Amino acid sequence: MNNEDRIHQALDTFQIETPSWGYADTGTRFGKFTQDGAAITIEDKLADAGQVHAFTGCCPQVAVHVLWDFNAEASPEDVRRMACDHGVRIGSINPNLFQDQCYKLGSLTHPDADVRKQALAHCVDSVQLGQTLASGVITLWLADGTNYPGQDNMRTRKKRLEEALSEIHQSLSTDQVLLVEYKPFEPAFYHTDIADWGMAWSHARRAGEQAKVLVDTGHHYAAQNIEQIVAWLLDEEMLGGFHFNDRRYADDDLTLGSIDPYQIFRIFREIFAYVHDTGVVPKIEFMIDQSHNLKPKIEAMMQTVMTAQELHAKAALVDHDALGGCQERGEIVDAERLLKQAYDTDVRPMIADWRSARNLPEDPLMAFRESGYQEVAASERKKRREALGMNQTSSYA
Repeated sequence: MNNEDRIHQALDTFQIETPSWGYADTGTRFGKFTQDGAAITIEDKLADAGQVHAFTGCCPQVAVHVLWDFNAEASPEDVRRMACDHGVRIGSINPNLFQDQCYKLGSLTHPDADVRKQALAHCVDSVQLGQTLASGVITLWLADGTNYPGQDNMRTRKKRLEEALSEIHQSLSTDQVLLVEYKPFEPAFYHTDIADWGMAWSHARRAGEQAKVLVDTGHHYAAQNIEQIVAWLLDEEMLGGFHFNDRRYADDDLTLGSIDPYQIFRIFREIFAYVHDTGVVPKIEFMIDQSHNLKPKIEAMMQTVMTAQELHAKAALVDHDALGGCQERGEIVDAERLLKQAYDTDVRPMIADWRSARNLPEDPLMAFRESGYQEVAASERKKRREALGMNQTSSYA
């Protein structure tokens, strides 16, 4: 199989989910800068996501955040219909266990049983919402943790979480999976209750067979070898999905590949190596989790998707038979050269050919700019904000 065929085959099976919150005005703990074209409603978000899918051809699903995307004006049935109208469908369901004041000391691990009960009920409701929307993925990230030594009993919190995850797992339908995410710090800075992949792995194992680990590429210390984590989780059959973004320091939510594209290539390479070595194609949910504070929302999302396609295509070019031979003979330089040879290949012409053969624009970003959608949306949404008297300085989505 030549390089072009390898790339076309890899791209035919590669899909990446975009997040609804990535199209809206978002910010930091210090505030946010607003954009006229940012989405206001869930329908705006789905319309924007529909544009990304229409121009790239690989983003048919949209992740939703329960408390941000569903309300009296937007029922599950309404959201499902709107998604269909804009050429996409609802993907992962994300419960919100960090926004309410009652979660100051935690949610599923809170010392107060009533708060834990409320958090658990919200998670079970989110699972049922997923069933209504035909979503097969529940993504669970907890802000739970402590800020000071002695604030709470870590082992007790661990047991509380084990019990809660088991109950959430029991509420899953047979075609749903629970993806358990981890984060070493923030917003808790002394300890977080699921601080690394090993803790997430342990909790997922105890929860049940339909629970796996979610790797967010921004949720690691700067020196962390993320591809080693990926390799271990693949070997344990516990890798459920990714939240893709990039970071310079910690969870910076930067566009994918803007800081270290070679790392994302290495991650994809580990997945291709696993398929080559085992003959098994794992079910992995590829998702984006970014907050584009300064870049135009849709363009930043499209830039990320195109980067993901390029790095995935590069990883598909690695000759794993030749690499295995180098590894067996201890030919370290040659082994690394094989990786670099694939990474240094300019795959853009072959991706452009793939797009052209599927009636997609060869350069999705430039084609989107030429469509005029952004200007029309910005004008209409600016007028709507003014009519609604929306506060432009609120702190989050």
